[in-house]
Amino acid sequence: MKIPYFRAALSDAEIAEVTDTLRSGWLTTGPKVKRFESLFAETVGVRHAIAVNSCTAALHLALEAVGLKQNDLVVVPTMTFAATAEVVRYFDATSVFVDCSYDFNMDPDYLETTILNVRNSKPVAGLKPPYGRLKAIIPMHYGGYCCDMHAINQIAANHGVDIIEDAAHAFPAYFRSNITNDWVHAGTSSRIGCFSFYANKCITTGEGGMAVTDDEQIAERIRIMSLHGMNNDAWKRFTAQGSWYYEIVAPGFKYNMTDIAAAIGLHQIKQAEEFRISRQKIAERYTERFKQLSALEPPPNDPQTRIHSWHLYALRLNLDQLTIDRAVFIEKLKERGVSCSVHWMPLHLHPYYRQTFGLGEGMFPIAEREWRRLVSLPIYPSMTEDEIDYVIEVVQDVTERFSK
Repeated sequence: MKIPYFRAALSDAEIAEVTDTLRSGWLTTGPKVKRFESLFAETVGVRHAIAVNSCTAALHLALEAVGLKQNDLVVVPTMTFAATAEVVRYFDATSVFVDCSYDFNMDPDYLETTILNVRNSKPVAGLKPPYGRLKAIIPMHYGGYCCDMHAINQIAANHGVDIIEDAAHAFPAYFRSNITNDWVHAGTSSRIGCFSFYANKCITTGEGGMAVTDDEQIAERIRIMSLHGMNNDAWKRFTAQGSWYYEIVAPGFKYNMTDIAAAIGLHQIKQAEEFRISRQKIAERYTERFKQLSALEPPPNDPQTRIHSWHLYALRLNLDQLTIDRAVFIEKLKERGVSCSVHWMPLHLHPYYRQTFGLGEGMFPIAEREWRRLVSLPIYPSMTEDEIDYVIEVVQDVTERFSK
């Protein structure tokens, strides 16, 4: 049996909506993008949602909207995808890395210590004073398991720093409010939240992203800058109600979402909770079996305080109990037809950040220790019962064959 790492769940409804879009003649940003934005804002409970062509674009626009400038500092996790930190470099600003907790999310204690060191002009990993302005924090919800946003929000408030949530993995995902006890959507407790609809995400538009906020001025700025700095009504200029006339109010970007992409999203979003539950059931089956094997460590999950999107099922190997390393383990699964991935090598270990900021081994011990034993298993709604069973069988067999 061959199990791909990911396979999209697309129905006839998405196909019909895309066909309708193609026949309508309106292919780029238009009415379906507006419908998708409204539906997304309503779903997560925010005032404004701006659709763009990637989560990377959303993060870039969010930083621009809060006024990030050259030489400013932005605190980001080292345990994240390239986009979270690279958008900071677009401004010639500086990414200040912090270590993760055991759940791979930004460690609030490490975050607090790092900010205090910056404030007190003490060295932090790879950086020495004098420092520029500390402008923002970008926590990233690893795998769809929410960060400790209560602690991070409090730290940001104490230091007067903006928060932009990287919720690329986290729609839908929730954490429980420590004030109201209600469930709060990931990406909505801070000034701006950024989501991804890339092909393998919890819902997809092929390529795509969304920035959400309750701040009207921020929303207006993101919308303007997402399409060449044109005024707000630029997208209407080809409609019967619109005008050919527009003005450029800032040097913007080409980040708008197309109606073709939004056509897929309009139906994906309606299935988002169904997809999440499907992923959760797969995760529960994996965990039930793998927790019985001492050489394996299932992902952390506390359903009383967080509702996991299960974008990733990040299994950890207890390598001291195996006769093979992570690379061979993955190769053995591949030989049996089970495709896997790894999320991720920490950013401070990549050549660019080593060479630019003098970062390297030993600076962020939790991230360095944990990533070396990570394996991301297939987990997606279109997996069949036989495929799920086969993944469990193969992982168990490889583990048992190579246990000490």
